[in-house]
Amino acid sequence: MLDMFLCSQVCGYLYACILSLYSFFLRHARSRNYVSESEMCKLESVPLDFGDYHPLKPITVTESKTKKMNRKGSTSSTSSSSSSSVMDPLSSVLDGTDPLSLFAAAADPVTTTATMDSTRKKRDKDDSSAVGSDFEPWSSKRGEILSRYTTTEKLSIVSGSFSRKATTTGSAVSEKVRTRLEELDDLEEGSQKELLNLTQQDYMNRIEELNQSLKDAWSSDQKVKALKIVIQCSKLLSDTTVIQFYPSKFVLITDILDTFGKLVYERILSMCVDSRVSLLDNFSPESVNDTAKETCLNWFFKIASIRELIPRFYVEAAILKCNKFLSKTGISECLPRLTSMIRGIGDPLVAVYARAYLCRVGSPVKYLFTATCLCLLFQQIHGDTVQNQLVVQCVEIPLYLTLYSPAIDWILQCIAYRAPEVLLTEMMERCRKLGNNALLLNSVMSAFRAEFIAARSMDFIGMIKECDESGFPKHLLFRSLGLNLALADPPENDRLQILNEAWKVITKLKNPQDYINCAEVWVEYTCRHFTNREINTVLADVIKHMTPDRAFEDAYPQLQSIIQKVITYIYDFSLLFSVEKFLPFLDMFQKESVRVEVCKCIMESFIKHQQESTKDPVILNALLHICKTMHDSVNALTLEDEKRMLAALINGFIKMVSFGRDFEQQLSFYVEARSMFCNLEPVLVQLIHSVNQLAMETRKVMKGNHSRKTAAFVRACVAFCFITIPSLSSIFTRLNLYLHSGQVALANQCLSQADAFFKAAVSLVPEVPKMISVDGKMRPSDAFLLEFLCNFFSTLLVVPDHPEQGVLFLVRGLLNVIQDYTWEDNSDDKVRIYTNVLHLLSAMTQEAYIYHVDKVDSNDTLYGGDSKFLTEINKLCETVIAQILDHLKTLGKEETLKRQSQLALYFFNTILAHGDLRNNKLNQLSVNLWNLAQKHGFADTKTMVKTLEYIKRRSKQPEMSHFTDLALRLPLQSRT
Repeated sequence: MLDMFLCSQVCGYLYACILSLYSFFLRHARSRNYVSESEMCKLESVPLDFGDYHPLKPITVTESKTKKMNRKGSTSSTSSSSSSSVMDPLSSVLDGTDPLSLFAAAADPVTTTATMDSTRKKRDKDDSSAVGSDFEPWSSKRGEILSRYTTTEKLSIVSGSFSRKATTTGSAVSEKVRTRLEELDDLEEGSQKELLNLTQQDYMNRIEELNQSLKDAWSSDQKVKALKIVIQCSKLLSDTTVIQFYPSKFVLITDILDTFGKLVYERILSMCVDSRVSLLDNFSPESVNDTAKETCLNWFFKIASIRELIPRFYVEAAILKCNKFLSKTGISECLPRLTSMIRGIGDPLVAVYARAYLCRVGSPVKYLFTATCLCLLFQQIHGDTVQNQLVVQCVEIPLYLTLYSPAIDWILQCIAYRAPEVLLTEMMERCRKLGNNALLLNSVMSAFRAEFIAARSMDFIGMIKECDESGFPKHLLFRSLGLNLALADPPENDRLQILNEAWKVITKLKNPQDYINCAEVWVEYTCRHFTNREINTVLADVIKHMTPDRAFEDAYPQLQSIIQKVITYIYDFSLLFSVEKFLPFLDMFQKESVRVEVCKCIMESFIKHQQESTKDPVILNALLHICKTMHDSVNALTLEDEKRMLAALINGFIKMVSFGRDFEQQLSFYVEARSMFCNLEPVLVQLIHSVNQLAMETRKVMKGNHSRKTAAFVRACVAFCFITIPSLSSIFTRLNLYLHSGQVALANQCLSQADAFFKAAVSLVPEVPKMISVDGKMRPSDAFLLEFLCNFFSTLLVVPDHPEQGVLFLVRGLLNVIQDYTWEDNSDDKVRIYTNVLHLLSAMTQEAYIYHVDKVDSNDTLYGGDSKFLTEINKLCETVIAQILDHLKTLGKEETLKRQSQLALYFFNTILAHGDLRNNKLNQLSVNLWNLAQKHGFADTKTMVKTLEYIKRRSKQPEMSHFTDLALRLPLQSRT
C-alpha cells in the first residue's frame, strides 16, 4: 500500500509539473530556417564506381554438388563448380532430387515405388510427344465430338453380372485356368441383361460406372473381371441403332479401352523392375525378363480366344503397345493383320471408326488407309444395306455422312502429318478419281496443312464445284476451305476470285444457321486481305440474311465471333466506325447480356490499341453509345466485380478523350459523361479528377496568370467538382476529393471556392462511421481518418484566413469537430491528431512558411508575424496541450500504462522537434515527459537509446549546445 501511495504521489507530482509548464511550449517554439535545415539533411554525394557490376547482368551461380558415399563408415565429399550462364538459381540442378532425398530413398520402398511412378509418367509423356507439338492430339477433339453428336432418342446398354466365383485355396493351376475360361464363356453365353430406354445422360453415366468398375476390379486383382468389362464395352461399338450418337459412343468406349491398355502395359512394366532398377525409356525386348514376357503372351492368348470380331479387334488394339515387350517389330507386324481384320466389319461406319482407333494406338499410323479402302468404304455407303438402315432410322444422307467426319479427319491427319508434298498431291488425285467425293474432300481440307490447302485454293474450289451436293452440302466444304485460309494466305492474285466464288455459294443459303456458320469463317478471310469496302459488303449481307424472322437470336455466338474478328483486324477505330454497316450490325444484339459482352469486347480493344488521345466526333459518339449501353445494364443485382470492370472500361475511354487546347469543349464532354454514367461511382470519381486536371492544365497554359475568361473557366471546373462530390456514397472518397479539389481551387486563386471545399470537408468529418468496409471486410475507420486529417493539416498551413471569418477559422472549426467526435475508448488517435495540430501551429509561428502556393499569400505574408496572430496561436496551443495532458492523466490506470508511456514519448519527440529547449521550463517539461515514458517500465529500451543518441548527435551541431545539458538530464531506466 505504501508503494502504491508513493507511486501515485510521484505521478501526481509529474502531472503538476507538466501542467505548470505546458503554456511555455508555443511561446518558445523553435525558430526554423528551412533552407539551411534542408541543406544540412541532404545526403552526401559520393562517386560510385560500378566496375563490372550491372543490375541486369547475368549473375554467377555456384552449384554445390554432393556425392553420396557408402552409408556406413564414410563421409560425403563436396565439389563446387561455377557457371556464369543465364539460369534460374532456384531451379533444381539434380534432376528433381537432392542429396538428402537420395539418402532417404535408399532404404525406403515407398520412395522406390514413387520413383517408378515418376519414371512411368515420364515415359508416357515421351510416348505422347513422339509426334511434335504441331500435331493436334485426339484429346483436343474429344470435347467437340461429345458436344456435337448428341441425341434425344432412348439408348440401350448391355450390363453383365460381374460376380467373382470363389475358388479353393489349394486348387491346381489347370483348374484355375479352366475357371477363368468358364468365366469368359459366361459373358458370351447370356450372363448379361439389357438396360433399355436410357437417356443420353443416363447412358454416359453408365459408361462412367463401367470405367470405374474396371479400375476397381484391377486394383483388387480381379483381372478376369476387368477383361470381361472391356469385352462388354467393346461389343457396344457394333451397335448402330441410334446412329447419330455413334461418334460420341466411340469416344466414351475408347476411353475405357485406353484405360485398360494403360493398366496392362504398366502391369507388365512393373514386372520388369529388378531391385529399384527400371527399364530405360527405349528398352529392347532382350532386357525384359521371362516372367514379364510370359504374362504379356498370356494376355494376347486370352484376347485371341474372344469369339466376336469387334471386341477381339478393339481389345487387342488397346494393348498393341505391349508388343514392345516381345519383339522390336511386334507392333509393325501386328498392324497389317489388324488392318485386315477391319475388312470383316460389314458396317462402313463401324469400320471407319475401327480404323481410326487403330491409327490412334499405332502412333501415328500411315499408309493404312489406302485408296482401295476408300473405294470400298464409299461403295458400302451407297449400298442397299446402309440405305435401308437410314430409312429405318429416318436419317438423311447428308446427316449420315457428317458422322464419318471425325474418323476420316483423324485418319487423314495421321497420314498428312509431316508428309511430303508428293504424298499430299497423290491424295488429291485419289480424291479426284473417286469422283470428288465431298465427304473425303472435306476431310482432306480438315486434315492437311493449311499452307498446302491455301496454295491450291483455286484447285480445291474447282473440286468443290464438281462435287455432288446431294450427299454432302457444298457450303460445308467452303467452310472447311475458309478455316484453312484463316490460317494461311493464298496466292495474292487469287484472293478476290476466291472470295467471290465462296460468297456466291454462301449468300444463296436459305437456312440462317447454315449461312451464319459459313459467313463467320469467311469474315476473317475478308478482314485479313481486303479493305473496309469489302468488309462493309460482307456485314451488310449478314444483316440481310439474319434480320428476317429475328434469325439473329439463334446465332449470337457466331455474331459475337464476327465482331471479335472485325475488331481484331481493324483496331484503328476511325476506320472501324467508317464501316457503314458496323453499328447496324451491333443493333442485332438484342439480348442485353450478349449486347453488354460485345460492348465490353469493343472497349477492351479500344483501350488496348488506341495509342493517342482522340477527339474524332464519330469515334466519340459511337463509343459514348457503347459505354452508355454498358452503364445502363447495371442494376441492383449486378455484382461488384462486374461494376468495377465496366467502370474501368468507361474510365479508360474517358482518359483517351482530349480536345487539345479547346478546354471548354473538354469540360462540356465531361459534363455530358457525368449525366450518362451517374450510376457508376468510380466513373464519377474519374470525372472529378479529370476536371481538376483540366483546371491545372489551364493554369499551366496561363503560367498562373489567369485572364478573366480563364478565371471564369477554372471556377466552372471547381463548380463541377463541388456539385458532383456529394453524389458519392463513400465518405472517405468524398473527404479526399473535397481536399484535392480545394487544393486545385487554391492553386488557381479561387480562394472562396477553396474555403467552400475545406468547410465541406470539416462538416463531413462528424459523419465518419466507426467501421468501414475495406475489400469486403469491416475495418475501424480511425486510421483512415488520422491519415486524412494529417494531409488536411498540411494544406491548412498555406490557406489564408478569410477576412470576415476571423483568425484560423478553419483550424478552429476542425478542432471543434475533432473534440466532439466520438472516439473509441481504447484509441489514442485523438491525441495523435492533437500532436499533429501542434506541428501545424508551430509551423504557423515561423516568419516564413516551409512551402507556399504560387500567387497566393499565406498567413505569414498577411500577418507578418503580428503579435495578435501569435497570441491566437498560443491560445489554440494551450487548448490542445491541455487536451493531450488530460488524456495522459486518464491513462494512469494499470491496464493503460503502456499506452501512456507511448504517448508521453510521442509528445516528447514533438517538443524535441518543434520546441526551443534553451528555455529552462520547456526543457524541464521534456524531462518530465521522458521520465513519465519510463516510469512504469513500458518504454521500448531500443527506442529510448536511439532517441538519446540522436540528442547527443544534435548537440554537436552549431547553436545546439544546450542539447548536451538535456542529454545529461535524461536517464535511461532498465525494465527491471
